[in-house]
Amino acid sequence: MASGGGSVASLWTEVNRCGQNGDYTRALKALTKILHENRDDVTALNCKIVCLVQNGSFKEALNVMNTHSKLLSGEVVFEKAYCEYRLNRVESSLKTIEAAPEQTDKLKELYGQVLYRLERYDECRSVYTDLIRNSQDEYEEERKTNLAAVVAAMSQWEEGPLEDLGLPESTYELCYNSACALIGQGQLTEALNKLRQAEELCRISLSDDSDVSEEDIESELAVIHSQMAYVMQLQGRTDEALQLYNQVIKLKPSDVGLLAVTANNIITINKDQNVFDSKKKVKLTNAEGVEYKLARKQLQAIDFNKALLAMYTNQADQCRKLSSSLQSQNPGHPRPVLIQVAQLSREKQHSKAIELLQQFSDQHPESASGIKLTMAQLYLVQGHVTKACDVLKSIEEFKYKSGMISALVTMYSHEEDIDSAIDIFKQAIEHYQSEQPGSAAHLALVREAANFKLKYGRKKEAITDLEQLWKQNTNDIHTLAQLISAYSLVDTDKAKSLSKHLPSPDKMAFNVDVDELENSHGATYVRKKAAKVPGENLPKEQGQGDLKMKKKKKKKGKLPKNCDLGATPDLERWMPMRERTYYRGKKKGKKKEQIGKGTQGATAGASAELDASKTASSPPTSPRPGSAAGTSTAAPSNVVPPRQQKPAASGATRKKAPQKKKKGGKGGW
Repeated sequence: MASGGGSVASLWTEVNRCGQNGDYTRALKALTKILHENRDDVTALNCKIVCLVQNGSFKEALNVMNTHSKLLSGEVVFEKAYCEYRLNRVESSLKTIEAAPEQTDKLKELYGQVLYRLERYDECRSVYTDLIRNSQDEYEEERKTNLAAVVAAMSQWEEGPLEDLGLPESTYELCYNSACALIGQGQLTEALNKLRQAEELCRISLSDDSDVSEEDIESELAVIHSQMAYVMQLQGRTDEALQLYNQVIKLKPSDVGLLAVTANNIITINKDQNVFDSKKKVKLTNAEGVEYKLARKQLQAIDFNKALLAMYTNQADQCRKLSSSLQSQNPGHPRPVLIQVAQLSREKQHSKAIELLQQFSDQHPESASGIKLTMAQLYLVQGHVTKACDVLKSIEEFKYKSGMISALVTMYSHEEDIDSAIDIFKQAIEHYQSEQPGSAAHLALVREAANFKLKYGRKKEAITDLEQLWKQNTNDIHTLAQLISAYSLVDTDKAKSLSKHLPSPDKMAFNVDVDELENSHGATYVRKKAAKVPGENLPKEQGQGDLKMKKKKKKKGKLPKNCDLGATPDLERWMPMRERTYYRGKKKGKKKEQIGKGTQGATAGASAELDASKTASSPPTSPRPGSAAGTSTAAPSNVVPPRQQKPAASGATRKKAPQKKKKGGKGGW
């Protein structure tokens, strides 16, 4: 026993030395020997768990804690919750923390991390605010950085108002989180300036460390550059954003979450262009562990873009599969349904797409507005304008918006349904009359209704609107003139009484110099004055009358030669020759001389002369009476035989054709 006790003491000495040196692997070997001597040694079990955690063996450490749960009881609550957190068992980690008998500071730190991962930002902010208020140690800056990250997440994902907690911006992490919060509020210019400030702070802080290389600095700046590119993309500067995104991808950062977000944003810029590049980038979004690095909305956006990319690459089955999966995960979200509808529209299945939209609209009335707008668009594609109008009128949220009224009136006018268009104006005016009487929107709507009725000759119906407009502004001469014109068809006495309100011609006349106006640069017609000729004002001689301008005689049109004026003109003379009834096509002319055909060396001229069938005096095929049957006609004396037409070239001038090399080398055939 004495020798055994001595060996255990030496093992503990070894464990202590290895712990101080950070050699946890050798410490584990010594602890294993100690536990072999006494497997219920609580101190040795605690040390083993710590060594396993330091080595990253979280699963093995958790197994040790579960195996000896009775011995360890509440001593390793933090270690157990931390191992569960690192193994991405966040819900289990939360339960372990909440079941702890005492909430220590390190448990609160871990509790804040767990709440952030679960996207419970309000509770997380309260935890970090309490920690910063009640703790004083060297980790205060890290806590403030975490609190700034919580505020930025609330601004981006929950779209809440930005709360100023008075956090400093002394480090690039704090400055970066402040920029993210500004992005969530839509303050893009301020956010971009803040990101540039964070980049400068990062370079300054890392350049002081001699062990940090330029590549390490660029790798650390990757997340800042990616966020700067995102701001540029939101500002519409897509070329600059794409350049920054590609720089981040080339660095190949170790953060799979950063790579996934950057690749996804490149895909959104490409859209339906550069599909091959998008297919390569989408692989980066499928890396292992991405789901633990990104927020739920980020993962959702990536999945949506995968489905859209499948649609753009004509992978219909893949698109349906992804969109159906998204719909099951987010049953109330309209985007998966819209992707399915887009795919059906590409396949020209508009009726099925409308049916799908109607079904979703009935099940989720809170999202019906956007869905019904899509339904109206599909009806318009099919040419069903009236059905599209009925769908648009059923959207209560946009029913009295100026854009909706304009769209409905335009479509009804296109269908020549003027009564329905006037009814749209009537309902909208009644709404504004009760809700916002006399407002600018109300009067503008009345003005448009009056102009519309006058345009389509409904002057009687326009009287009410014009009277309302004139009462609002009795100095409006244009409206008064329209009102008088409308009343002139209905009540002439009323028109006369209203005409008294018109200003006098002197008041209506403008002090305009007509000559100056006509000679201006904008005048389309300028009245030119004739230049005075010397002696023009001299008195005329007696008996000399006014000179009359000679009229130019019109020349008679020339008639074609051999024109018979008594003949009836051809009624089809204005039509092309090919379309006339009497056209019989062009006569086939003589065949062109064909070069290179016939006997070797023969020419076209010689062959024509030698062809006995083409001469008028060619003999018939049967012999004449009194002549020998075997005799033939002699050739003309002036015809040169073919081989004598061209002298043969000499050997010096004759060119030899290039000979092809034989295959197979020296011994080939």
